[in-house]
Amino acid sequence: MIVSRLELTDFRNYANAEFDLTAGTTAVIGDNGQGKTNFAEALAYLATLTSFRGAPGDALVRVGADQAIIRATVAHDDGRTSLIEAELVAAGRNRVQVNRQKLQRVRDLLGTVRVTVFSPDDLIVVKGGPGDRRRFMDDTLVALATKYDAIRLEIDRIVRQRNTLLKQAQKARELPEEIAVTLDVWDAKFTEIADQFGYARATLVSRITPMVQEAYEQLAGVATPIELRYEPEWRRVGLLAALGSARELDVRRGVSTVGPHRDELEISINGLASRTHASQGEQRTMALALRLAGHRLVTERTGSAPVLVLDDVLSELDDGRATALLGHLPDGQIVITTASELPTAAHVDRVLRIDGGTVVDDT
Repeated sequence: MIVSRLELTDFRNYANAEFDLTAGTTAVIGDNGQGKTNFAEALAYLATLTSFRGAPGDALVRVGADQAIIRATVAHDDGRTSLIEAELVAAGRNRVQVNRQKLQRVRDLLGTVRVTVFSPDDLIVVKGGPGDRRRFMDDTLVALATKYDAIRLEIDRIVRQRNTLLKQAQKARELPEEIAVTLDVWDAKFTEIADQFGYARATLVSRITPMVQEAYEQLAGVATPIELRYEPEWRRVGLLAALGSARELDVRRGVSTVGPHRDELEISINGLASRTHASQGEQRTMALALRLAGHRLVTERTGSAPVLVLDDVLSELDDGRATALLGHLPDGQIVITTASELPTAAHVDRVLRIDGGTVVDDT
């Protein structure tokens, strides 16, 4: 699939802007603060209805405006065309339409357009806490199949319900029978759905590991042992048994201490934990390798390459890794934002220059 056209109205610093895109590689060039990342953010927003920068919806509306509009035309591999329109309201509920039909749930949009984004902030996947790595796994699963979005939301709901009961027990300084019985019910539900999700995560890690290895070595230019490990203890003993063993601790703390919401994805380079022992360059290379591997897996499993957005990536890489990245870009639609000209060796099909929210086609 490709996004053939993107239109923005009162989005971030864009009053009105139109982007005509191609199936190949588009370079979006402009000085810092001119709107390159805002463009990338709008493009990616239509895939999940969230900002990859973590910005709230009202921050996406141009200062002084009441609402922002993002409109995109998506050309699918089978010849179909989809029109996606998102209306972001500064104070109120956002509205989304696909082919002029209003969507009731975010889940109904997932898969209409897929976008893989790599930005400098992705370093947190390697350097951040376990939650950042869980999010990487789960976002990749959702890109593979939208059912995982429903499973992820259901797990969140069960944990919230369970934590409410645990806090009641913590406050009472005991575990009343009625709360214990209700916890048993929620534990059974938790076990059933967590087993599905744990298996999906483990399968994902198994499939993606060799792809991460290949991407990392292509970027680094040297053979490097890479390991990804997802082996939570609760999957070995069974979640129901793990919850039973942890119940006293859970009541004392008032939170659920065991389950997929607490899992860790361990990443190592040369046998050492990448979060604590890798250099900044190694960590950045690993973060990019993870995104490229996820992109490749989604492409192979769905039969259609997501749009690949590389936001200000080249400035974060040394010359060798930047050249290696440009030499190993996958097929499909690629958008590269940069404040500097691309190396002459880079193959670019279109160049868009941005200056203060104004777009010039410089192809």
